[in-house]
Amino acid sequence: MKPVYIMIGGFLGAGKTTTVAQLARHYTSQGKRIGIVTNDQTTDLVDTHSLRSQGFDVGEVAGSCFCCNFNELTATVERLGEDELPEIILAEPVGSCTDLVATVLRPLTEVYGVPLDVAPYGVILKPSHGQRILKGTSGSGFSAKADYIFRKQIEEADFVVINRVDELSKEQVDELESLIEAEYPGRPILKCSAKTGEGIDLLVSMLEQRGEFGRRVMDVDYDVYAEGEAELGWLNSQVNVTAAGEFALDDFLMDLIGRLHGRLLASSAEAAHLKVIGLSDASYAVANLVSNATGPELSLASSTKTPSANVVVNARVGTDPTELEDMVRKELAAVCEAMNLQHEVVSLQSFRPGRPVPTHRITE
Repeated sequence: MKPVYIMIGGFLGAGKTTTVAQLARHYTSQGKRIGIVTNDQTTDLVDTHSLRSQGFDVGEVAGSCFCCNFNELTATVERLGEDELPEIILAEPVGSCTDLVATVLRPLTEVYGVPLDVAPYGVILKPSHGQRILKGTSGSGFSAKADYIFRKQIEEADFVVINRVDELSKEQVDELESLIEAEYPGRPILKCSAKTGEGIDLLVSMLEQRGEFGRRVMDVDYDVYAEGEAELGWLNSQVNVTAAGEFALDDFLMDLIGRLHGRLLASSAEAAHLKVIGLSDASYAVANLVSNATGPELSLASSTKTPSANVVVNARVGTDPTELEDMVRKELAAVCEAMNLQHEVVSLQSFRPGRPVPTHRITE
């Protein structure tokens, strides 16, 4: 049997990692051997730490997107598993990438030497930005060039997943469905909550279908694409936090995310995604912010007190990376002072993503 390759796309903060974790748990419960490949523009990715903490076999392609580092993607796939490839490979691309059918899925079937059973390509819709972008009636918080990436992601999808339905009213879900159908007619639409597991069975059924999938090759203006990506300040940081006694890990993460949210609102800098994981010896917790309008959320609670923790901060924000770094450093210091903690910044990278240059692009 050929390994099944499942790639789950979608914009930053859409819920890709939570969906991948739900799928991994489902397939593991079926007795399948699972491997996961994460992807980021640099190292210290919260998603990788989170998925590994849940016990999954995770490889990471760091430094560029799957499309621009195709050979590292395939090498990472081959390193999964001990003696043989997993039966199911779950891949999560960078949330600011598009054109993945031509640059990843087609090359996997037509260039890569290892036979894979490539599943239909699903893109998760992020309601908070999707509603504003698809309606086109008010600003999304990003420019038209960043909105272009969002729209192109949906255009190439075999099916679209409206995520976070547990947070939406029926009217909001119906409106999103109508907006997608109007702009992308005939596209299958699923409704899920990666957090609660609602609709995951429908997603699994969709991924089992075979036929003319992964064929939606698009015209892409790479100048607009590159400029849209470059609007985002990108920051990854790893910090060691210690206390004289113990501190509540969940409170620390929520205080940090809350302070950063306040700074973004004050400077009118739109969050594409802020995500923080705190790892202690006993447990771990994750807090995030997927847009300025939705507010901070403790997406995974630890309910633990600890004398120390390793904290990883990922921020993708519509602002200058130098300003983003200044915000993160100052708010880290402020929350540590407020909670009487010491902190050491072990690593920090802040930058704008470079122009995408795919290894392969098959459009015929």
